[in-house]
Amino acid sequence: MSEFFEARRFLVTGGGGFLGRVLCRNLAERGARDIFVPERPGFDLTRPEDIRSAYERSRPDIAIHLAAVVGGIGANQRNPGRFFYDNLLMGVQLLHEASRRGIEKFVAIGTICAYPKHTPVPFREEDLWDGYPEETNAPYGLAKKMLLVQAQAYRAQYGFRSIYLLPVNLYGPGDNFDIETSHVIPALIRKCVEAVERRERAISVWGTGAASREFLYVEDAAEGILLATERLDEPVPVNLGAGFEITIRDLVALIAKLTGFRGDIVWDTSRPDGQPRRRLDTTRARDLFGFEARMPFEEGLRRTIAWYRDLRAGSSEAPTRA
Repeated sequence: MSEFFEARRFLVTGGGGFLGRVLCRNLAERGARDIFVPERPGFDLTRPEDIRSAYERSRPDIAIHLAAVVGGIGANQRNPGRFFYDNLLMGVQLLHEASRRGIEKFVAIGTICAYPKHTPVPFREEDLWDGYPEETNAPYGLAKKMLLVQAQAYRAQYGFRSIYLLPVNLYGPGDNFDIETSHVIPALIRKCVEAVERRERAISVWGTGAASREFLYVEDAAEGILLATERLDEPVPVNLGAGFEITIRDLVALIAKLTGFRGDIVWDTSRPDGQPRRRLDTTRARDLFGFEARMPFEEGLRRTIAWYRDLRAGSSEAPTRA
């Protein structure tokens, strides 16, 4: 319990989503008594009138903007216009209305996709403007990156307190396992689990396997955001990550082992790899608000696989929390 959270009202966009559900639960455990989540169909956060209504209904002290229209490489390729437009409109209007109403703080959640395609590893926040993002997710990444520009501009001109966080790829129980829109970990888990169930001899995976990624367990991500909400008040972007790197080839092998899939991996090299490498420098988060990820990667994968298998079995006891 924390007096900081007990004493404030919260608006959490995306609070019904993968990360949002964990964050709202953890907010309540910290003592927050008034948490408002504007969800469809009542609230379309690309519409200014719905944004004003959400603020009127909730009258928050703090807004945490998690909502995003997002997906994996394929979804980004199919929807570049929508991913740019919807994410830009949501962020710009939510932050502007928060500033106009004089709320205490706005917590903007950006994306690792905002970094340049060929950022030196590990990614440091100072490198954020040193090139154009990877092409398949550039529209999404740039739309979310504008939140940083707006946050800094509004702080400079109006003294409005807002912070900007850059979480790396998330995973964990409750993730999106839709093959058409999911990110790499849930997509691979689903493919392997289904292949085991159907006794299939091979699965197909996009790309060459050479690209690398970093992953942050959803519980750790929620903890980092809440620590920053309470402790951070600087106009700088801050990475949220686990500080490690794994190639897609090694990731596939690990998920295959943990799910019991023993068949062949067929690499579809006609499909893009996406960003060549991805690993964050997490020093700033540790120094500014004491955040360090705790979940070991293999254990996080085991819990995610167990949750998905329980979901497929229709179990009401599917694990939702570490």
